[in-house]
Amino acid sequence: MSQSQIIFGFHPIISQLRQSSRSIQEIYLDSDRNDPRAKEIVELAKDNNIRILMVDRARLDGIASQAKHQGVVAKIIPLVIPYKTVEDILESDLKEPPFFLILDGVEDPHNLGACLRVADGMGVHAVIAPKDRAVGLNATVRKVASGAAESVPFIVVTNLARTIRQLKEQGVLVVGTAEDGAESLYQSTLSGPIAVVLGSEGSGLRRLTRDVCDLLIKIPMLGAVESLNVSVASGIVLSEIRRQRFKS
Repeated sequence: MSQSQIIFGFHPIISQLRQSSRSIQEIYLDSDRNDPRAKEIVELAKDNNIRILMVDRARLDGIASQAKHQGVVAKIIPLVIPYKTVEDILESDLKEPPFFLILDGVEDPHNLGACLRVADGMGVHAVIAPKDRAVGLNATVRKVASGAAESVPFIVVTNLARTIRQLKEQGVLVVGTAEDGAESLYQSTLSGPIAVVLGSEGSGLRRLTRDVCDLLIKIPMLGAVESLNVSVASGIVLSEIRRQRFKS
């Protein structure tokens, strides 16, 4: 049976109420709040028959383990996403060629949450990540993702290199990002079934991951900064792929 998790903050909880209300067990709201956002939470909870408890700030601090909860915390049971494996995505009735984001060892929950949010906005069909040395879908990730953790399938695999090989066998172009990439992002043809691979915050792609990619590309850097945060880089690369898809 799935274990309950805690999410906090107005935006994530309102998104959860609108997108996946069945996952919410109960909501705890600061009894001193009577502003429009608090009223919206109360109304949405009532519409979805979800129990809401008015509690003091100290209890909220305890439930959220001192996190910046903004005065609202929800207890949820994460629902099973409709896709469990890469094969499920490839065999589903997609409206366009498969589009994946692969994250090779992203450990910062804020980066993962932001990557999920970008993936949702750019129409990515699933985000893939390794089981080890990577952050999972915790409360911070869900807060930063602002609902994208529920809308984008997040597939955890035990062997990332093997998964990449499987994608390639199914005709998916696997494109890694690296500072020493052979091609510029804006000079590459990134059409058809595609998977973009981004590395960890500090060390980038692992050697084995690099070796199994079809192509390594780089984002041209024109200023003094040599590299980008992984979530920023994902936004730039995924946006360019989406632009090329719209163009074709």
